[in-house]
Amino acid sequence: GDFADGDEVPPVAEAGTELVVRNLATGAEKTFRNVNSYLLHKKGAALVFRQTAAGRDSTAKQAVVLYDVQVAKADTISYGGNDFKNFAFSEDGQQLAYVAERDAKPKELLKFYKLWYHQSGQDSARLLADKSTVGMTIGMTVSEFGRLEFSKSGRRLFFNTAAIQPAKDTTLVEIDLAKLDVWHYNDDYLQTVQLTRLTRDLQQNYLAVYDFGSASLQQLATEKIPQVYQTGDGDGEHFIAITDYGNRIESQWTGNTKKDLYLINVKTGEPRLVKKSLSGVINPSYISTTGNYVLWYDYKAKNYFLYSAATDSAVNLTAKIKVKLYDEDHDSPSDPTPYGVMGWLQGDSAVFISDRYDIWKITTSGSYKTESLTRNNGRSTRTTYYPLVRDNDKKFYSSADKVLFRKFNSVSKDAGFAMISIDGSSFTELPVLDHKFSMPSFIAKQQVADNGNFVVTRESYVKSPDLYLMQVPAAALAGPAKPTAALMEKQLSSINAQQKEYNWGTAELYKWTTFKGKPSEGIIYKPEDFNPARKYPVILYFYEKLTDGLYGYIPPAPTPSRLNISFFVSRGYIVFAPDISYTIGHPAASAYDYIVSAAKDLTRHAWVDAKNMGIQGQSWGGIQVAQLIAMTDMFKAAWAGAPVANMTSAYGGIRWESGVTRQFQYEQTQSRIGATLWQKPELYIESSPLFHLPKVKTPLVIMANDADGAVPWYQGIELFTGMRRLGKKVWMLNYNGEAHNLVQRRNRKDIQIREQQYFDWLLKGEKPAVWITDGVPAVKKGKDWGLNISDSR
Repeated sequence: GDFADGDEVPPVAEAGTELVVRNLATGAEKTFRNVNSYLLHKKGAALVFRQTAAGRDSTAKQAVVLYDVQVAKADTISYGGNDFKNFAFSEDGQQLAYVAERDAKPKELLKFYKLWYHQSGQDSARLLADKSTVGMTIGMTVSEFGRLEFSKSGRRLFFNTAAIQPAKDTTLVEIDLAKLDVWHYNDDYLQTVQLTRLTRDLQQNYLAVYDFGSASLQQLATEKIPQVYQTGDGDGEHFIAITDYGNRIESQWTGNTKKDLYLINVKTGEPRLVKKSLSGVINPSYISTTGNYVLWYDYKAKNYFLYSAATDSAVNLTAKIKVKLYDEDHDSPSDPTPYGVMGWLQGDSAVFISDRYDIWKITTSGSYKTESLTRNNGRSTRTTYYPLVRDNDKKFYSSADKVLFRKFNSVSKDAGFAMISIDGSSFTELPVLDHKFSMPSFIAKQQVADNGNFVVTRESYVKSPDLYLMQVPAAALAGPAKPTAALMEKQLSSINAQQKEYNWGTAELYKWTTFKGKPSEGIIYKPEDFNPARKYPVILYFYEKLTDGLYGYIPPAPTPSRLNISFFVSRGYIVFAPDISYTIGHPAASAYDYIVSAAKDLTRHAWVDAKNMGIQGQSWGGIQVAQLIAMTDMFKAAWAGAPVANMTSAYGGIRWESGVTRQFQYEQTQSRIGATLWQKPELYIESSPLFHLPKVKTPLVIMANDADGAVPWYQGIELFTGMRRLGKKVWMLNYNGEAHNLVQRRNRKDIQIREQQYFDWLLKGEKPAVWITDGVPAVKKGKDWGLNISDSR
């Protein structure tokens, strides 16, 4: 592995660092210096790295070194080049590929990468493909971006190609060149989107394959069909491709696009059209492991369709299922999305499809036998079953599998576990000692079906996340299992003992009926030392639906924008988080029906101080805060983060982080108008607080940050200047350079202090801070933050 003298190559900026390889069994170490990048085979069979050695005349010579971990031997397999990257091993570690750029001079503007290959037993790597290789599309070259990957058998190598970009004309004088963006109505995407994606687009690359058996190269993806998904672990006869080429402009107002689906012949690269202009859902999990079948969900039919490559035909696979396979709580103008696909049975003989609660096993041929894997237990108990994520190496379920499921009850919000046999022979509930916890997160898992052990985090509002070792009883692992077998559990950590020193709180479900007679629920948070004989100020915090988080732990960290519930509850507030359901076209009226009715219902209780109630929300919640104070005066204080004041001006605005226009939000998604501005302008005005500001009596604090990439901060300005013009009490906080939700901890701490001061002033009668009474003039910026308590009230 020592470097030898050779031709000089251009210097590189990176000197590299030390790479230490240690044998954990023997303690033996091997150190390699000046290593820039490396890759260890996933099973530890081999190690490859790029190494730079400084030359006598300040040049740098790079090499690719292959290290055999078993015999501790290093061999240089490629030497002399500007760049080596994207290393990839085959499954057995006997093959290696990477891309390299070896020829360009330091100031050359065009640099061409080549694909290199090494096989165990060879002295050095060999060139496999470059821009002149037979099969390479004219005008294309090997891309330095994208991932190299061998098929599982090692018979194929996948790499990426890219269009050769013209070099910049350096003869042009910069001072004479105009700088502008040209917007065109036929562009796929707005200029703002293009500029946001510029780096990605400049690195755009397309999947290609090198077949070792035929020693041939085949282009699989193209500009018109850019997304190609492998099947059969890369060894499939045909792959699946999805494209929205020709349909992209409509995403401006739909937020989505119609898709064309193709079958790609891997040997020839030829595409076969399977489905044209699909208005629905298809993603990689909908493709069978062999590629013989493809599912898609059709929005109009509200069913899944199964395509067979063998027959080149599709059937409605879920016609026998009589329950909804799509979001049952969907309340926006867009089509409701399906609950999804759990996976495929080995050999593609069946597929598992979820509804809201249960999982259906459907065979892919014959009579398309349909049965409930969860035995309809989910819907009968309103419990949703979520499978434990499989190991990455396992792409399918086998009939012998017993699968561990997480459970969530949508009524009680309780969580739990169950173990179900894929062949349907057993269904075992696994009770735990305390089921009142949030949906657990799996931290570590062994082969559960073998020894029954897995590790999860569990939490509730009163108990922070801790690690638990869970063990499935042997009775549940061996079949046939009993209907119920309690999990054995052991707490492994206790990370938050200091919480007992603080006045924490409790969380419970609260149910009421809205003004329009609709049953609803929310979470009510009370101080730990709650006394029903006292009266408590109340803050309502809302965002869509929050009750599924009943048992979620809320750490009292400085807030990025949302109400810090634990902090305020600990300080003697009651916080209520009501769920909201919406009527399309009337988001403000819907919020009023749920939030104001909830507040009025709370006032029935003697422990609620009805004269001291406030509201707080961020983003969509902030918008609804601004809407509500123009519809009611029952709240004494309001705080709106990133609100939209004027839907008519926001409609054509830009979400600057992504560059997309906001039209789709109003026509299809969260803002829920369901029509264009020209079709129903009255609906936009109805839910725009700017047009109703004369009715406002509640003091309002606005947070509108000048680097907000979701809601343009000038919406906050419209709201502030409107209320100021009308003589209303209003403040606006603009955290300079900050995003939609605050990122910098110093700013999070600042807003936390200001929220406390504001609500304490209006809802508890405490003295206000200087920023509330006098503001902070620009001449004091950076010197005085106005956080001291004011002498005036």
